[in-house]
Amino acid sequence: LPMKPQPPVTKMRIAPRTSRARKGAPAVSARDPGTSLLEFLESRQMFWIILGVAAFLRILLLGIKPAHFDEGINGWFVDQMAKSGFYKYDPTNYHGPLHFYILFVAQNLFGRNVWVLRMPVVLGSIACVWVAMSYERVFPRRVARLAALAMAVSPGFVFYGRYSIHEVWLQLFSMMFMLGLIGLWKVGKTRDLWFTGIGVAGMILTKETYIIHLGCALLALPLAYLSMRLTPVEDPRPATQTWTRQDLVVLIAVSLGAIIFFYSGTFLHWNGLKGLYRTFDAWFKTGSSGNGHEKHWSYWLMLIGRYEWPVAAGLIGCALCQAFRLLTIRYLAITSVGILMAYSIVHYKTPWCIISIVWPFLFIFGALFLVIAATDLRRPALLLGALLLVSLVFCVNLNFFRCSSFTETAWNKDENVFQNAADFFSSEPYVYVQTYNDIFELTRPLLELARQNPTYYHLVGHLIRPSPYPLPWILGDFTRVGYYEHDNLPPALDADFLLVQEDKIAAVEAKLNNAYYTEPLTIRPYQDTSKLYLRASIFRRFFPDRVPEFAGHSR
Repeated sequence: LPMKPQPPVTKMRIAPRTSRARKGAPAVSARDPGTSLLEFLESRQMFWIILGVAAFLRILLLGIKPAHFDEGINGWFVDQMAKSGFYKYDPTNYHGPLHFYILFVAQNLFGRNVWVLRMPVVLGSIACVWVAMSYERVFPRRVARLAALAMAVSPGFVFYGRYSIHEVWLQLFSMMFMLGLIGLWKVGKTRDLWFTGIGVAGMILTKETYIIHLGCALLALPLAYLSMRLTPVEDPRPATQTWTRQDLVVLIAVSLGAIIFFYSGTFLHWNGLKGLYRTFDAWFKTGSSGNGHEKHWSYWLMLIGRYEWPVAAGLIGCALCQAFRLLTIRYLAITSVGILMAYSIVHYKTPWCIISIVWPFLFIFGALFLVIAATDLRRPALLLGALLLVSLVFCVNLNFFRCSSFTETAWNKDENVFQNAADFFSSEPYVYVQTYNDIFELTRPLLELARQNPTYYHLVGHLIRPSPYPLPWILGDFTRVGYYEHDNLPPALDADFLLVQEDKIAAVEAKLNNAYYTEPLTIRPYQDTSKLYLRASIFRRFFPDRVPEFAGHSR
């Protein structure tokens, strides 16, 4: 709804949520395309368009890439829960129990399928976009809508919103926490209290790095106060709180109850509660050593420059946060820079963490656009459109054309630079230890046979190689599959299908009697190429024009 025109100001400020021109601002025709764009940005239709785009990009062709190694591990944990009846929390696993219980419910309701494995996280990622638009409670609606739109088409937020990993839940709950915290300052209603409490509890249930987000939010308070003392703001006083002590007691009881319920393995593994503090000892050791995932402190900046241009604009806007007249925007900017610095110090870095780090910068991006657009709308609108279009192009290319195409990142760790511009844009650092499409050579014909006739779930399979994930989860419904590492071999090597590591091929083939179709198969980067064997008598329908490459010694 239109608000009263604001008085003229001399400092830069976020444009008010109104379709009327401010006094002292350039006269803009009601039919000006830029004005119409901003009005449409606030409309109910735009709300559903943003949510629809987010859902479309996250759900379309969800099974186009094979399950990631971590997805296979998460699925394996779910299988263990089905056997034991609960999730046995391990503090050295660095992840809370919530994600596993969500997957446990989904898999038991809908079966073993990569769509089922990923869909809960997809819904969580879409919920993040909805929460971003809910920030209109504490920020101008245009800021919230621009942040949500940028998140909806972001390469990283979409890419990892299509993975069954924990980070989306950390992003969702950290967004809820900040929305509630800022809402307590701006609005002070019971709803804001619950957003804050559920956000904290959800982060604790998700990942040990919640301590970074809570710590940075706390440390940002005195800095925001200092910022307010240096440059006046429009909202220096907190709102009157309308929630009661009873509301707070109920919230604490519900939050503690959820934490105890899940960490105790639904009251079946009480030692799991000790992991709430034991996890930090293991995490600090891993974070300092890297354990093979150590990266340069500028790693996040590299990812932002490669993929997330609206985030980069928001990061630049943080340097100009004193120009914002809203204390809440300044506070979010200070908190977000602190979180980025904290994650940069940690040596252990994996790219999917970026979605829980950089989401606040999208709100600074939206605020920065409105500050610039307050005096000149047309050029900022063109720049905004260009940034979002580039982000969408990167998003589509990454998620639908190169989602499982590993490319060695051409990043010189010693000199902290890319070799050249071509390497910068051709590399795909988000595609990290991703399973190759090679495994479809085994899983597609095998799963198709089982769907047509369930008796094929009892085919005999030998996987003779170390670290075969995600195959143990994918083939979890097959009852006669054995996994052999090092020098272990099955007593009878002939089977309906085999996957054999490179240095065991000669020894295995010397003892095979049946005829097999064969294919080279590499599960993921940095592994040797295995050899796949499919028994000709069973898989012949999939190779109508081929003669079995391995004839067998019985012939």
